[in-house]
Amino acid sequence: MALETNRAYEVVRSRLGSHQDSGRFSSTNGGEPRSRVKRRPLQLGRPRIDERECRLKTLLLRVGDLGLGYDSEESVLFKYCGGGCPRSRNNHDLTLSRLLQKSDHPSLVEDKIFGGPCCRPTHFEDVAFLDDRHRWHTVEQLSAAACGCVG
Repeated sequence: MALETNRAYEVVRSRLGSHQDSGRFSSTNGGEPRSRVKRRPLQLGRPRIDERECRLKTLLLRVGDLGLGYDSEESVLFKYCGGGCPRSRNNHDLTLSRLLQKSDHPSLVEDKIFGGPCCRPTHFEDVAFLDDRHRWHTVEQLSAAACGCVG
């Protein structure tokens, strides 16, 4: 197999003529062509780290499926925020975390307290659409325009 491969490269080299120093062949790897494709290792089962971070996501939805009471078969692009946020480590967060883990204080037990930052919209955008009666509607601040970790 190596002999056949070397013959194929010799044919290509002879066709290149004066272009054989064009960088297509490397003298350091025995005259074999350099690979132009960089391959990433496969990550099966786990999303990339940047896909898990807080970011803007989109869904294409029918207006009727938004649950706002409009009769329309038109579709709109609904943007929302999703993903995780790194935990902040200031004194308030450290104290609250410790109290939630070890305390039986009645107000801490009854309240639903979340001690970390949340991925939330920081800016919104309006969405306009045509209803089934051919009237335009604009729903203010329906979609997220930017996301950030709040809290």
